[in-house]
Amino acid sequence: MIISIKELLNSENYGNKVNVKGWVRTKRGSKNVAFIALNDGSTINNIQIVVEVNEQNENILAKIHTGASISVDGELVKSEGKGQNVEINSIKIEILGESNPDEYPLQPKKHSLEFLREIAHLRFRTNTFGAISRIRHAMIFAVHSFFNERGFCNVHTPLITASDAEGAGEMFRVTTLPAKDAPTNEEGNVDFSNDFFGRETNLTVSGQLEAELAAMALSKVYTFGPTFRAENSNTTRHLAEFWMIEPEAAFYDINDNMDLAEDMLKYCVKYALDNCKEDIEFLSKRLQEEEKTKPQNERSQELIEKLNFVLENNFERVTYTEAIDILRNSKPNKKKKFQYIIDGWGADLQSEHERYLVEKHFKKPVILIDYPKEIKSFYMKQNDDGKTVRAMDILFPGIGEIVGGSQREENYDKLVTRMNEMGVPTKDMNWYLDTRKFGTVPHSGFGLGFERLMLFVTGMGNIRDVIPFPRTPKNAEF
Repeated sequence: MIISIKELLNSENYGNKVNVKGWVRTKRGSKNVAFIALNDGSTINNIQIVVEVNEQNENILAKIHTGASISVDGELVKSEGKGQNVEINSIKIEILGESNPDEYPLQPKKHSLEFLREIAHLRFRTNTFGAISRIRHAMIFAVHSFFNERGFCNVHTPLITASDAEGAGEMFRVTTLPAKDAPTNEEGNVDFSNDFFGRETNLTVSGQLEAELAAMALSKVYTFGPTFRAENSNTTRHLAEFWMIEPEAAFYDINDNMDLAEDMLKYCVKYALDNCKEDIEFLSKRLQEEEKTKPQNERSQELIEKLNFVLENNFERVTYTEAIDILRNSKPNKKKKFQYIIDGWGADLQSEHERYLVEKHFKKPVILIDYPKEIKSFYMKQNDDGKTVRAMDILFPGIGEIVGGSQREENYDKLVTRMNEMGVPTKDMNWYLDTRKFGTVPHSGFGLGFERLMLFVTGMGNIRDVIPFPRTPKNAEF
């Protein structure tokens, strides 16, 4: 039976004969003995293979280079070296796959993240991306565990849709019509009645609307799937393909929604600290080395300290109106240090404003509520003041907005009126409006961009580094 390197490193079964397989990180040695650092991805740590240099092993050792895959039969022994409890005295080595040292791009040295994005098919083998991949798996498991423990039902919402949940129009079209000479109608527009689905369809930007339908029967549901946005943005915070977690709960008001989102974020952060300790410690050290090159006042919190910052503080709940007053009267705003100056009520907050509220003013995570209805989506419940909606955004240090949600408008007439005001075609949304006609109830939900969560938990600075194969403008490789 194959035993993982993680299991072996935690074992004290000295003298046992074992078989281990993995990829060579480094090989060094002397005239009489060689040392191979082997890794199989189960842990950030390597296991040391000790190989006696003799006539039998010389030929095979000459073919073993960084990146090669090997199988080792040997004896597990207590290590005499520092930094490891055990090592393996090799009895037999078999090369499973050779690696040409002149061509293999991952040499035992530090590579830039930009370079590693160019070889995304191999960057999993680095310490940094091995750690990120294991944490990503842990966070996926934590999300499902959180909702399962609270009685939420996972629903699969469609990736191909005819509706634009966000109303932004930045969607990827799905079609089988020819790229050249597509059929047109009398107005000269593309005739989608001849398309596969008989109408114009796109890749979804959100599963929220369909999740609302499920919540009207199952009470508590959540989606966790890929979403797509054709936004021509080349920033460190944007992807064209990303994963969204979107719970919807019947009978939840905005306060229940805030409680759920805060509990979920704390659950995931605690799960990471409890189950990804070595990977997070590695990423923390990496981040600290990067921070040394920055001016003191621009350095971010140490990673583990930042994660505990979320666990140890109750999230501050503040209205948008209160936040605008704070920002308008803040020193950065008065001294015009903000890139986007806050002049008055109605401004759409930027990341710099959100981070100021979290990191400088309240010094804890913040939930902003009651936004102006003009800067929010049509489905959000309107407050009695006629100006604001029951929206909520959760703001985190280093990230800004990490969660966006709201109580949904359950009143049929108010929802139709708002859709008409915002130009959302009601005739194509009868299926959505029906839920407000047949047994409507107060309900709420939110969206968490999974890669935003990954940025926070790993401390990485670019969203392209927390998803295995990033999709961005002009880039769809691998």
